[in-house]
Amino acid sequence: MVNENLNKIFLSASIPSRERNKKYYDTADILAIRDAVRALATVVIPNAHLVWGGHPSITPLIRFVMEKMSVNVKEHITLYQSLYFEKFFPEDNFAFENIVQTEKTDEREESILIMRKRMFSENNFKAGIFIGGMEGIEDEFELFSVAHPNAIVLPIASTGAAAKIVFDKYKHEKNFDNRLLEDYAYMALFRDFLSEYIR
Repeated sequence: MVNENLNKIFLSASIPSRERNKKYYDTADILAIRDAVRALATVVIPNAHLVWGGHPSITPLIRFVMEKMSVNVKEHITLYQSLYFEKFFPEDNFAFENIVQTEKTDEREESILIMRKRMFSENNFKAGIFIGGMEGIEDEFELFSVAHPNAIVLPIASTGAAAKIVFDKYKHEKNFDNRLLEDYAYMALFRDFLSEYIR
């Protein structure tokens, strides 16, 4: 049972693939992506509710953190997955009790969009965190910003890849803090920026 008294934090993250668009892979700091995801999970899960779209490069990192905690996982974590990718679901998925499986169509992108729209309409997010990633991070940033205009958005530009692209594109409009680009002390970074939501 989800605890509705907990603030919801959205995570959009992935480790770019070498085989995909080079502009993401070539600028990605893979160690920083992993460190940032683990730090975010460590800071958020005990005190709020983390929601993400189950990218297979990220879910194992969150599972690793989660298994070291003594919290009611069902109250603190929700994983969304499109049934379009059902045969590729990683084993780590099944460690989580709250999995929302969204309907699929014959089209990959349409199926992903259905999942994202459900994620953003079914949850009242206080913050969105964007780490590393590829085109999906850019898409989710734009959808999230429209669906939750009052939520804080944090593209962690120090992780490179799509998060850095989003930071550069919107830094003046959103008045992003340079710590998102320069600060690799992710635990302290997330505690500072999310302090209002993780008490």
